[in-house]
Amino acid sequence: MEKLEVKSSTHEYKIMIGEGVRYTLHQYLTKKYSSILIITDDKVAKLHLDAVKESLANEKVYVSIIPAGEQSKNIDVFYQLHTDAIQYGLDRQSLVIALGGGVVGDLAGFVAATYMRGIDFIQVPTTILAHDSSVGGKVAINHELGKNMIGNFNSPVAVIYDVETLSTLSDIEIRSGYAELVKEALISNESTFNQLMNIRLNEISKDELKKHLSFGIKVKAKIVEEDENESGVRKYLNLGHTLGHAIEAELSYGKLTHGEAVAIGLLFALYVSNKEFEVDLPLESLLTWFKNNDYPLDIRECTSKKLVERMKSDKKATNKKIQMVLLEKVGKPTVKDFDDEVIDSYLQSFMEKVIR
Repeated sequence: MEKLEVKSSTHEYKIMIGEGVRYTLHQYLTKKYSSILIITDDKVAKLHLDAVKESLANEKVYVSIIPAGEQSKNIDVFYQLHTDAIQYGLDRQSLVIALGGGVVGDLAGFVAATYMRGIDFIQVPTTILAHDSSVGGKVAINHELGKNMIGNFNSPVAVIYDVETLSTLSDIEIRSGYAELVKEALISNESTFNQLMNIRLNEISKDELKKHLSFGIKVKAKIVEEDENESGVRKYLNLGHTLGHAIEAELSYGKLTHGEAVAIGLLFALYVSNKEFEVDLPLESLLTWFKNNDYPLDIRECTSKKLVERMKSDKKATNKKIQMVLLEKVGKPTVKDFDDEVIDSYLQSFMEKVIR
């Protein structure tokens, strides 16, 4: 088992990465809790809920199951989970366990942050994508006008990552998760980026996957420790997300996974970077890799004007300007603000020339 540690502003927490750790979850509880609420979705529940409940057999455990998918990150489900917590009798010494992917982690973490002004929670991620979202303490729900617009910073007391759960992932979920790993390589390590460009997602071994997950978590943890509340370098983790979030919202959440939308956003970030800095970033290599691994790149349902409007309402926008993370070179990210007319022009040419 690999053990990592993250220092947040409020506490330190451990990240455990191993096989079968969901069967021994009780060993990683940081203290004695009065009760535990497991929040999971209907797909993950069928696969892994029983194992987690059995590992907590000596605890007072309750379960809330939500519908799988981004659509559950809304105010109504958030409110219902608070209702569940109240009816189950959770108190300030209770624990929330987020068992699932990024949607469950974001939602359960926000419930924990706001229930009785905040109780402990543990992340038990079951997707590749959640290697990113489970670390760093960002928790939120979506508003119909923007992704993650209602949220908080709330670090877990532990992250328990059982890589065995990844064996049940669909091709879509694997694609989604690897888009974030590609992002982490682009902002930090050209060698790792080149390695990723030489793999096929349908041929990855378990050892390769563990290596890639460990890399991604270390990149995220290092940045989060330096800038927990996103006032500086943590913004670099948003590479590809300004357009990615806009696409998700414009397509009403669920048409593309988060990672699939971010993949298109990464291409756009490299396209704009090449134009702005007159550099030669590996746009064509990344485009070819996405195509070879069956990423959906068709966003003809979206217009550049609508996407610009979404990007302007993004929580990272400042003074009505669109803020994008760009690359001066692989491993050297920077942040730049744009007027919407400039982004609209870039988007039109990007949609015509790159993902036509």
